[in-house]
Amino acid sequence: MKIYGVTGFKNAGKTGLMERLVTEITRRGFTVSTLKHAHHSFDVDHPGKDSYRHRHAGAHQVLLSSATRWALMTELRDNDEVPLAELLAKLDPVDLILVEGYKRDAHPKIEAYRAENKHPILAQEDPTVRAVASDCALDVTQPRFDLNDTSAIADFILSEVGL
Repeated sequence: MKIYGVTGFKNAGKTGLMERLVTEITRRGFTVSTLKHAHHSFDVDHPGKDSYRHRHAGAHQVLLSSATRWALMTELRDNDEVPLAELLAKLDPVDLILVEGYKRDAHPKIEAYRAENKHPILAQEDPTVRAVASDCALDVTQPRFDLNDTSAIADFILSEVGL
């Protein structure tokens, strides 16, 4: 499986870019899965639901299943966060896995950048950032794309991973 990341600081446009890339790349006939890193505690379950009750009773894992989807939740409790490589190994084979976040991991990435946020440009210090998608002109050595030029960004990523 091929892996490519979308990284950047908060409110840089990562999620919107990921959404557009999934739409564009699947439209071209490739299978795509995504993996998103969350910096905060999150919950996909809701208080009062059976699965929530199972987790809060102490279950290590809860698997939800229906005719349309299934989801496996694993409680880490006080254990360390699972490394990216272990999470990737849990995914079914597809043509491309797009990873949102994980800016410190070694996979190739494109950086989403918005001028209004005034954050530093990761690409200037990180050799795993192969390109920048921004809403402004930037002085970077990597290729730069307009943040909204999804087709050109998809072309670049697919070329980078050999698809």
